[in-house]
Amino acid sequence: MRTVCFVQALAVVGLSLCVSGAGIAQPMHGIAMYGEPALPPDYTHLPYANPDAPTGGRIVTGETGSFDSLNPHIREGSVPWQLRYMVYESLLGRSWDEPFTLYGLLAESVEVAEDNSWVEFTLRPEARFSDGSPVTVEDVIWSFETLGTVGHPRYLGAWTRVEGIAAVDEDTVRITFSDPDRELAMIMGLRPILQASQWQDSDFTRSGLDVIPVATGPYVIDDFEAGRFVSLRRDPDYWGADLPFRRGTNVIDELRMEFFADGTAMFEAFTSGILSTMRETSAQSWAERYDFPRVRSGEVVLSEIPHQRPSGMTGFVMNTREGAFADWRVREAMIQAFPAEFINQTLNGGVDPRITSYFANSPLAMASGPAEGRVAEYLAPFEADLLPGAIEGYEVPVSDGTERNRGGIRAALAALEEAGYTVENGVMMTPEGAPFTFEIMLQTGSSENDAIVNIYTEALQRLGIAVSVARIDAAQFRERRDGFDFDMIYERYGLSLSPGNEQYTYWGCEMVDTTGSRNLMGACNPAIEAMIDQMLTSDSQEDYVAAVRALDRVLTSMRYVVPFWHNPVSRVAHDAELRYPDTIPIYGDWIGWQPDVWWVEE
Repeated sequence: MRTVCFVQALAVVGLSLCVSGAGIAQPMHGIAMYGEPALPPDYTHLPYANPDAPTGGRIVTGETGSFDSLNPHIREGSVPWQLRYMVYESLLGRSWDEPFTLYGLLAESVEVAEDNSWVEFTLRPEARFSDGSPVTVEDVIWSFETLGTVGHPRYLGAWTRVEGIAAVDEDTVRITFSDPDRELAMIMGLRPILQASQWQDSDFTRSGLDVIPVATGPYVIDDFEAGRFVSLRRDPDYWGADLPFRRGTNVIDELRMEFFADGTAMFEAFTSGILSTMRETSAQSWAERYDFPRVRSGEVVLSEIPHQRPSGMTGFVMNTREGAFADWRVREAMIQAFPAEFINQTLNGGVDPRITSYFANSPLAMASGPAEGRVAEYLAPFEADLLPGAIEGYEVPVSDGTERNRGGIRAALAALEEAGYTVENGVMMTPEGAPFTFEIMLQTGSSENDAIVNIYTEALQRLGIAVSVARIDAAQFRERRDGFDFDMIYERYGLSLSPGNEQYTYWGCEMVDTTGSRNLMGACNPAIEAMIDQMLTSDSQEDYVAAVRALDRVLTSMRYVVPFWHNPVSRVAHDAELRYPDTIPIYGDWIGWQPDVWWVEE
């Protein structure tokens, strides 16, 4: 029986929030959002890693879609997402057993000003790039300035809050903030460090498949074929193999990513043994499809991994920048018309719970009923900017469980009528007198999303709405997504137990018109910005949690997304020779767990 490093829910948050007060006044081996890291300076390994894990073997994963770039740090191109994490190191590394604690990686120490106005990182003298050259302060400065100005939008927002970056000496760099910011020091610690000299004669912003990155991580790109596969090889000369943070991690010799046109082809590749691991998001498929010969023979093991992560938000996002979805009553109608319980039963056997808010399944979730205490206090100044439900309480509608969803359809009609829509000869007409039509955009390859959208469009047709579905390849999908060229789109927002500055990139006003940002819905509301500000300036656990719960209320009541359901456990099918430690981090199966702490045992 595997043990899980779980604690009571509020205590989990308390790991990073339990201590308020002064910032760090001397170099440390790591930093936490509040207080001190749980692991001491002489820790030997991460608590969820096996320090005796053997090296060797391979793991083969599957992806749907394609890729046309090997640079995960720029706007252009489609990139295998794993490259960002497996090939590049950052100054600090994240422990997935603490909500927001970072430990030294490329940096041997970190020092934060007592007033949180700057952070200093001192590099390890042994830190090396994959070509054997040392990682220098100049590389650090170039990486920060380049990513912060011409890199992917995920890097741009935080950089606007940096006043300057400069070398203190040949091993130490200081980053000064425009305003004191407790979390910004940690964000800077997680930036990937690139080799400046590799890009002296190349256009960093347009690099595709012609440049193999020289990086700092435990793996290097060994082989690839455009759109078909990428093979990463464990670097036998990786400089950080003996660091406590890396002990027992990244021991598999080859990580191979195979790409498929759709989920059906990928599943067939797994059943036949081409792939060695596969995540299943459908509870019903998990119960019905995983009884093939390799499972019955014991060659494949079915593992369920628990976690304490927030549900996040998964569903159909409505673009509010223009058109019908700018009216919240139309968005309400789209949510009411979605036969969630019927779809969940059809696809998942009704096993997985519905998403009820952005931070559901965690101690950061909004409480039911009217806002109380500090949450109400934070929301009160913005009452005029809030939609119904934010203060008095909002609950995602529950359908009757049938495909026809009569109650939901009636509620949707009422909401549309209130917004000025009418039905003429069975056709829903806009207030301007035109037929109400819109498009749902999906990336090809997901049979589950196809099944969901087929049922949903039938429900919308009963309202007299003509809905088209655009199923497009990965490159087109990314191009249109990055340019906000859609009406409704499938998206998954994974949220953590320690939300912070990244919330601006998800739903901050500055990101509304920033190409490639995660603010797909076009959210811009003073209450949202104020709740994020409150989160980042809170001096106590109580204030921080209240601010997140208030943010949860605002986002959920804004009705930006038609929510699906979430998995309180991760379902991972894998070859029996692939093993993972008995101790599971509180984040469960998350970035940094598979394949990081897995190993191959014949």
